[in-house]
Amino acid sequence: MAKKSTYPEWIFDNSPIDDPFGYGERAVRFLRALRHPNSAAPKQAFQLHPFQERMVRRIYGPRHPDGRRIVETVFWMIPRGNRKTSLAAALALLHTIGPEHVPAGQVIFAASDREQAGIGFKEAANIVRMDQRLINATRIYDAHNSAKKIAYKAKGVELQAISSDGAAQHGKTPAFVLVDEIHVWKSRELWEALKSGMVKTSGTLMVIATTAGRGSENLGFAEYDYARRVALGEIVNPAYLPIIFEASSEDDWQDEALWHRINPGLAHGFPNLNGLRSAAKEASERPAERFAFQQFNLNIWQAHSRDPLFDMSTYDLGKVPFDLSDMEELPCYIGVDMAMNGDLAAVVAAWRHDDGRVSVQPWFFVPGEDLAARAERDGVPYQQWQADGLITVIDGPVIEPTAVEVQIKELCARFHVHEVAFDPHLARMTMQRLHDDGIPVVEMRQGPLTMGPAIGDLERVVNGRNIRHNGHPVLRHHFDSVVASRNDTGLVRMHKGKKTDRIDGAVAAAMAVSRAVAGQSNLSAYNDPDSDGLFFI
Repeated sequence: MAKKSTYPEWIFDNSPIDDPFGYGERAVRFLRALRHPNSAAPKQAFQLHPFQERMVRRIYGPRHPDGRRIVETVFWMIPRGNRKTSLAAALALLHTIGPEHVPAGQVIFAASDREQAGIGFKEAANIVRMDQRLINATRIYDAHNSAKKIAYKAKGVELQAISSDGAAQHGKTPAFVLVDEIHVWKSRELWEALKSGMVKTSGTLMVIATTAGRGSENLGFAEYDYARRVALGEIVNPAYLPIIFEASSEDDWQDEALWHRINPGLAHGFPNLNGLRSAAKEASERPAERFAFQQFNLNIWQAHSRDPLFDMSTYDLGKVPFDLSDMEELPCYIGVDMAMNGDLAAVVAAWRHDDGRVSVQPWFFVPGEDLAARAERDGVPYQQWQADGLITVIDGPVIEPTAVEVQIKELCARFHVHEVAFDPHLARMTMQRLHDDGIPVVEMRQGPLTMGPAIGDLERVVNGRNIRHNGHPVLRHHFDSVVASRNDTGLVRMHKGKKTDRIDGAVAAAMAVSRAVAGQSNLSAYNDPDSDGLFFI
């Protein structure tokens, strides 16, 4: 069975688009009658390229028997440089001075901040200024630091640019809303004000025009996730039209054929192909630039922060299967991330090689109670991982510390363990019991002054291609779920991309790898096998 895709094949397959009342054709004719200051067409006519025309016809053509538009919301996600702003401005004018206008209606450009809202407004105002007839029919208010507005004098319609002050917008009844770059909206207040205003009347249209974003705990991702589910057929909603141009994280991001597929404007000379090539060349050597290229030029929604901690392609290159028996004579350092109630615990061992490389191996513990529901919530195959021997499932709703202690003792009995690092906040009693048994435990608090340098060590080992691992899928998932933030001093913190993500393995790895890199030892002369004993002089 072919894998389902969000790609809008209908834009390119020449399939018929319903237009029983001719409203799709009417919209196309209006847009083609406009002029654009940057147009290369004769008389600077607005250029409506074939892929854009198909979109317009799909939005405005299909109707209910009584003439009402079927589409009420459009989620249009397309990479930068594909002239999204120009088409969005033209659609807003279609509802302001064009045949889709509603007398005394409100048309709104909405963005996360005033500057962004002003970009779309300026585009619309410049289109109006290209035609003396439109200048005569409208009045443009765009003085510096004042409200931006275009008024269609004969019909009382106003196009207005608004931004983050959502509370001030609750009185509006918009007929058309252009939501610009929803991926950077930090608050739901403006969104909710506009959404609630649109239900006051029929025939409204919201167009969400955006590039891909980052993270999943935000308004943009929630809307993107819904749009994807509609595009995949998981949700049936004829009133919601997803138009999503996105590559997959599994695609070869350097493949120019992929660039053309995801950037439909490339067939018409935009964005600049040579510019993409230059950006891709730089991205091939710089992980942060690679993530930006994938986000903005290939529309891959990123789970990482804007400053990604790990280059997962580089991490994957570290997969060098090894036998644990080969590690028995190497210095070993262990990091332990203990579990909160009902959470997951991780033990990661790190072995330091003479050439500076570090090999890591994890052990994971998961509460067994309601494991299927936990797998559904976290979106990972715990039951399959259990069957494959990748996790240890503990009976009950919590992980008893003794299970982790037994694993640590087994590792210390087998390997040349120099340190076992814990955050004492959750492990004080465990540390005491292990210490009493001669295990070289050390405190490693989870505060930024301790973990910041440790995370930095792990980042350098991974991105510097000095990591070795067995390709453990659970550990990889934890590394891939890390979201990084950096303060002004350069200290790094690791966060979850979303609440249900798990990064315990990455935290434990940072503890273990940092101690391995430092090469410190907490072994006492009593239990250090390299010591000849205690001497008193």
